[in-house]
Amino acid sequence: MEMHNPPHPGEVLKELYLPEDLSVSEAAKKLGVSRQTMSAIINGRAGISADMALRLAKGLSTTADFWLRMQIKHDLWQAKQNPPKGVQKLAA
Repeated sequence: MEMHNPPHPGEVLKELYLPEDLSVSEAAKKLGVSRQTMSAIINGRAGISADMALRLAKGLSTTADFWLRMQIKHDLWQAKQNPPKGVQKLAA
């Protein structure tokens, strides 16, 4: 069953995985990314790349697949809200 408006993985990361007393800067440093990158992800302005999924998997004892599946579900639901127009079938 498809979830209605799946959350952005950054929201899940922020709400369920990052301790409240851990700053964005500290989390970024531990994952080996910039503060700007970390902020963009947890605020839903950037997606989870394969590289970031691997970093999160290692840093949080999760799997990269978990983060990438969540990103794909989010992206696909968002795309379905505004489907492309003018697309024609390639084969009859």
